Amino acid sequence: MPAVAAARLFHVKPRPSRGLWTVVTLLAILTWFTAAGALAQAADSVPLARDLAADAKLARDKNLVLLVMFGTPDCPYCRQVLNEFLLPMSRNADYQAKVIMRQVEIGGGQRLVDFSGRATTHRQFSFRHRAKLAPTVMLFDADGRVLAEPLVGMITPDYYGAFLDRAIDEAREKLHAKPAP
Repeated sequence: MPAVAAARLFHVKPRPSRGLWTVVTLLAILTWFTAAGALAQAADSVPLARDLAADAKLARDKNLVLLVMFGTPDCPYCRQVLNEFLLPMSRNADYQAKVIMRQVEIGGGQRLVDFSGRATTHRQFSFRHRAKLAPTVMLFDADGRVLAEPLVGMITPDYYGAFLDRAIDEAREKLHAKPAP
């Protein structure tokens, strides 16, 4: 009697083949590694802006500049600015003593609290600051005022770091030149 006929006769459910269990196990392991990689990548990134009022308070308390990179998820130049410049800077103690870094998605609908504590979205905040091209890097004081000329686009990777350093230095000079409230 064939196995299927025997299974019907005795109401026995056929067991999945060993190959199916192997595939399911491999998919589970692959999913776990992918999720772990995504979490590690998220931890090693410039955070998305969520509450600029809280970031501004921290910047004011520590006398730091707020660096905001306006970008889009599919922008290769944004990834280049992040990977080659902002991420290495965010790991460097010298820059940690100068700036707080955040990202804003130009067309994003993510909720955001702006510098004045009002609810908005990434899209509206980008529009308000005329950030239309990706990437755009702007440097703000704790009151949300722009302290240096924005860096728009990725003109030359060889000089971008120098342009970014100059903008940060200019912003810090303006920040320190302001009379204390």
